[in-house]
Order: sequence, then C-alpha cells, then structure tokens
Amino acid sequence: MVAVPLAPPTRVATLWRRVRALLAWLHLWVGLSVGAVFAVVGLSGSVLVFHSDLLRLQHPQLTVFEPQARGEVLAAVLARETSRGLRSLQLPAEALPVWMGFYEDGRRAYFAPDDGRLLLVRSEHDDALIWLHELHTHLLGGETGEALVGIVGWIALGLTLTGLYLWWPKRGRMLAQLRVFRGPPVRRWLTWHRSAGVVLLPVLLLAVLTGIGMVYHGAARSLLTGVFGGGATPDAPVRPADGTPVDWPRVLSRAQSALPSAALTRTAAPAEDSGVVSFRARNAGEWHPYGRTTVHVDTAGQQVLRVHDATRQPLGARMTEAIYPLHIGSVGGAVVKWLTALTGLLPTFLLATGFLFWRRRRGH
Repeated sequence: MVAVPLAPPTRVATLWRRVRALLAWLHLWVGLSVGAVFAVVGLSGSVLVFHSDLLRLQHPQLTVFEPQARGEVLAAVLARETSRGLRSLQLPAEALPVWMGFYEDGRRAYFAPDDGRLLLVRSEHDDALIWLHELHTHLLGGETGEALVGIVGWIALGLTLTGLYLWWPKRGRMLAQLRVFRGPPVRRWLTWHRSAGVVLLPVLLLAVLTGIGMVYHGAARSLLTGVFGGGATPDAPVRPADGTPVDWPRVLSRAQSALPSAALTRTAAPAEDSGVVSFRARNAGEWHPYGRTTVHVDTAGQQVLRVHDATRQPLGARMTEAIYPLHIGSVGGAVVKWLTALTGLLPTFLLATGFLFWRRRRGH
C-alpha cells in the first residue's frame, strides 16, 4: 500500500494559524496583566449593585421615617447647605425616605424629612461603599482614573471577543466545546475558563458595553441618536432672576402638578442670576432609577416653563438613558440584580482560571 503524501497547507491556512497564535498570545498576556484591573473593577461593581441595600443595613436610622417632601424643609436645607458646597438634593422616596445631598467634594449628607436636621455624612475617606464607588468609576484617580477605566473597558471588550474567536468550534462541535473536565489540571482550568466565559458572554458583553457607554456618554449618545433618532436633553430655559426668593413650597407643588404620573427625584438651588428652578423626575415606564424626565418652574412657583418627558423621546435617546440602569442591574427585579452581581465576579474567575491554566501548561 502506497502512502499518499498530504497536501501542503495553503498560504491562507498558514496565515490564519499565525493570526490565531498571535491572538492566543495576546489574549493570554493581556488577560494576565490588564485582566487584574478588570477584575478589581468587576468585584467592586458586584458590591455596588447592592449599594442601597447595604446603606440601609449599615445605617438603619435612615429608614425610620415616612417619605415626605415638604417645601419648607427643602428650603431650609438648601439655604443652610448650598454655601457649603451642596450641588444637588435627592428627594425622600420609599427606597430611602430622607433627603440626600450631593456635594462638590464628593461627600454625601442625609437629612431628616420632617425638619431637615443632619443625620449622617459619608465620604470616600470614611465610608467603604463610597470608596468602592470611586474605585469602580475612577480607580481613585479622578478624571485620569475615569479615562483609565474607559481604556480598560475597551481592552476587556477585546479580550471578550478574542476569547470567543479562540473558543469558536467547528461545525457540530458546539456542545463538545462547552464540556467541563475535572482533570487533568491543564484541561480542567482551560475548560472552566472558556465554558464560563461563553455561557455568560451575553451578560458580560452587556456589562462591558454599558460601562464603556457611561465613560464615553457623549459619544454613545451621539451614536445611538444618530442611528435610532433623538437628540440631546433640552437645557433649562433662560429666565433672569427678579430678586425675589424662591417660594419652595409653591415651586414643589407646581412641579409635581406638571407631572402627575411622575415622582420628583432631584433638584438644586438655582444660580443667583437665574429665575428658574429645575427638577429631575422619574416618569412611569422609565428604567433609570432617578428618571431622566425634567421639569422647570419659575422661582415664584406660578408657571411651568418647560417639561421634558423622557418616555416620549425617540428610540435612540431612550436607548442612551437605558445604559446606566442596565449597567447597575436596576431593571428586571431581584433576578437581574443578582445576575449583574454574578457578572461582576466573572472577570476574577476568568483571571484565576487563565492563570492556573498558564501555570500548569508552563510546568508541563
């Protein structure tokens, strides 16, 4: 019997093998280096999914009130705290029935809904949850750290897509490629790594893409609204101040009457030269936990100047405003919240199994 020599590989096949080898090398070494930062961001995100729950557990004194938003209390808190750097104020709600103030230096303060007395002050220097938030969003480095988070997001997207390419099986081998082995160690860590990555790929991609969309929010909005329609959120109308103080009880009532099906969520003291008070609100059907609907009222509380209903925007704008709630898992109830937290653990699992696979293979 005469052996038939095998045909030499074509140039295209040789090129693809080299490309695959290069991608495998990049996937390994970039994953073992930048993957550590990706894991830190993911782990902190898993905890932050339960930020509100942990806050109520850590500080039960914030939960003993009835949620009530009174104009007199709002006026007192703003008059006292605006000069101290208060940037905006979140109104009491069922989830957190106290006023929550956001300050320019990153502090958060909590005030009783009945009389505005100070209950608690938190900052990244004395509160683990806010420290984790700064780590997750800025790597504790301000604007520079946020830019690095964006770069890590793009690298994570590249790792995810190259991993999918390296895993992709031949026709009819899909289920075989998802099989998980107990041993030997090299095969065990490899199959755990690739099977977990492929099975949870949709939620991992969602987390990565929405994270990138938050860092590059302007570009993401331009892209989505350009393709699917929409535009920028309307600015507050321009109206000069007339020197009279803000009638907060009347302003609050007027803003709420303009949006009977919405809940007012945030406001701030108007600029000294402005005669307009602006509110954010969450309308029925909005995914964003604080809403992206806005209403603007004159400081006397006599006239509603402009209403922007976020639920009536074109698709592109609504998609843009779904990025944040999808990223934090606030859409879909407890199941989605826990799935989002599990997704945050996945980069650490992939880093550990990838490292163990590399170490075992190198030993052999």
